[in-house]
Amino acid sequence: MGKNRILFDLVIDRLPGASSGDKIKLCEKFDREADLFVLSKEDIDDFLGKRLKSWNLEGLLSQAEKDERFLTRNGIHGVSYAEEDYPPLLRELFDPPAFIYYQGSLPAGEKPLAAVVGTRKPSGAGAAAAFDFGRAFGRRGIPVVSGLALGIDALSHRGNLEGGAPTVAVLGSALDRVYPVSNRPLARRILESGGALLSEYPPGTGPNKWNFPARNRIIAALSRGTLIVEAPSKSGALITADFALELGRDLWVSRVGVESRLGEGTRRLAGEGAPVITGIEDILEDWGLGSQPGSEGSPNLRFAVPPLQGLQGGDTIPLTGTALAESLARSLNITSGLEGRSEDKYGC
Repeated sequence: MGKNRILFDLVIDRLPGASSGDKIKLCEKFDREADLFVLSKEDIDDFLGKRLKSWNLEGLLSQAEKDERFLTRNGIHGVSYAEEDYPPLLRELFDPPAFIYYQGSLPAGEKPLAAVVGTRKPSGAGAAAAFDFGRAFGRRGIPVVSGLALGIDALSHRGNLEGGAPTVAVLGSALDRVYPVSNRPLARRILESGGALLSEYPPGTGPNKWNFPARNRIIAALSRGTLIVEAPSKSGALITADFALELGRDLWVSRVGVESRLGEGTRRLAGEGAPVITGIEDILEDWGLGSQPGSEGSPNLRFAVPPLQGLQGGDTIPLTGTALAESLARSLNITSGLEGRSEDKYGC
C-alpha cells in the first residue's frame, strides 16, 4: 500500500459487512481516508447498493492507525487491488482479494510458479513425492506455491527450499497468526530464504475454517499450474484443483497419489482427464522450458515408485510406507504429522 493511501486501505479492509468486491469498489473510487469523512453511511450504502452493518469511521480509523504501526513494526507490507503492484494473476479471479498482506517479496510476474498441494496426512510415498516434486521444481528455479499446512504442503515447501527456490506460502490466517503453530519455524525459514508469506486477512485474524477454501483460490491463481500429489475424496486440495480449472490453469496429479489408498480424490481427477505424472519433465516441456543437462526433473530415485500395473479403484502397489515416512522425517529432522496423529480441525 502506498504511504499516501495506507490508512484508507486499512480502514476499508476493516469495514464490517463489506465483501472483497465492495472493498474493491471503494478502493477504485477513493484513495484517501479524508474522502470518507465527507460521506455518510447512507452515501456508502447507496454507492455499494447494499446496507453495511455499521459505519463508525472514527473507530475504524483508530484501528487502522494501530494496524499501520503493527505492520511497520513487523515488516509486513500490503498492496490493494487499486495499486500497480497488486499481483496481476489475482485479478483473473472472479472474487479477487481487495488487499494482500505479505512478508518477503511478492513473486515476480514473469516467472512461472507451480502449486503443489494435497492431504495433511499423506502416506510415506506421498510425503516423499511432495518433497521431491518441490525440490525438482526448485532446482529448475520454479517457486512452489502452497498453503503451509501439515503434510503435503509443508513437505513441498521444504523440498522447494532445498532445491534453491523462493517458495511462497499462502495462509488462511493473518501473518501474525501463522497456522499451524508447528510450521512457524518453516515460515521463518521461507522468509530467510527469500520466499514470501501472503494472506488476505488483516492482523489478528485467526485460522477460521472458512478461510481455507478462500485461501485455495489464491494458491491456484498465483500458479501457472497445480499438482495434486495425494488427496482423499474430501480433501481441500480438490477445491484448489477446481479453482485451477476455472482459471484455465494446468492441472496434474501424481502417480503416487493415484496408486495410494488415500488417493480417492486424486484418482477421480485422473479419471476426469487430469494428466498423471511421475516427474516434472512433461510440465517443463509444456511450459517451453525443456530439460537441461544435469537438471533433476524427476523425483529423487531414493523414493522412486514402480510404474502403474493395472491398478483399479483403491488398490495399491506394495510400498513400505512407514519406512519411507520415517526415512524422510529423519533426513529432514522433522515430524510432519505423517504418523497420523491429531487431524487439523480447520480442514486446511
